[in-house]
Amino acid sequence: MLNLIGTYECKADVKGRVMVPSDLKKQLAPVSGNGFVIKRAVFQSCLELYPMEEWNALMQKMNGLNRFSRKNNDFIRRFTAGVRTVEMDSTGRLNIPKDLMSFAGISKELVVSSAINIVEIWDKQKYEQAIDDAANDFADLAEEVMGDANDANGIS
Repeated sequence: MLNLIGTYECKADVKGRVMVPSDLKKQLAPVSGNGFVIKRAVFQSCLELYPMEEWNALMQKMNGLNRFSRKNNDFIRRFTAGVRTVEMDSTGRLNIPKDLMSFAGISKELVVSSAINIVEIWDKQKYEQAIDDAANDFADLAEEVMGDANDANGIS
């Protein structure tokens, strides 16, 4: 299982190319040969970069949804809206499509942040605002998500 670590500040050029930080590039090396999928995030105005293996595993789960359910079809359509395949070029750059840059409000300065097995790509100001907004509620959120009274480690 892929377990990415780190948050990095980067810059995008006018064509939407972003140099992947060397530390993150090393972590992605085992999976970068298969390419990536980039998409709009569901809950935030950021982008998500999936290594192809992670994307395929997710699509396998989604393929199990009943396509004769309107809700399932609507979900699949919205979840995959704007999805693109991307590759890291020989110099370690990703080319982010303009429509996705626009969705995330990314102009030049951005943050690339690991989220376990995927990478989130944020406009720098939006990322800092999201972190600041969540700071007040994080203790309650951590207790709700990870705090299990029956598990001494907090993770079950």
